[in-house]
Amino acid sequence: MQVPRIIKSTSKKLVGLSLEMSYANNLTGKLWGQFMPRRNEILIPVSQDKFSLQIFQDDFDWHSANEHTVFIKWAAMEVSNHDQVPDGMKMLNLSGGTYAVFIHRGFSSQFPATLEFILKEWLPSSGYEPDYSRPQYEVLGEKYINNHPDSEEEVWFPIKHTEI
Repeated sequence: MQVPRIIKSTSKKLVGLSLEMSYANNLTGKLWGQFMPRRNEILIPVSQDKFSLQIFQDDFDWHSANEHTVFIKWAAMEVSNHDQVPDGMKMLNLSGGTYAVFIHRGFSSQFPATLEFILKEWLPSSGYEPDYSRPQYEVLGEKYINNHPDSEEEVWFPIKHTEI
């Protein structure tokens, strides 16, 4: 059983591309196919880490979501400011807050098992609940290898203390 790191993150400024999709109409490959050739147009990134974010509608609930739930998926990088946004790219302000940070190892196709562990095993006994006011995202850092069994990425799951 994986024990996450609990992190209070600061806000971040991101620049990238986004597409509306669902898991049934998954356009993740198309989105990253458009972003990766253009990532070097982001002139002053904070690091080479990539961010994969899912922004759900206001009434979203992890427990009632299904493969047809629509969301906005982002492929982005963190920048120190939004002064130079490449043509056709957008900026996104990611608010800070408390996150449980897990490590997903393996293929992207195995990600649903990591999410199921978070929602069904870790979360119910953690003293936390999802914070739907912030997006869940992954950080694709140095250990991320696209479509590789040894790949690792950080899964940032927004949480808040359970209200009694």
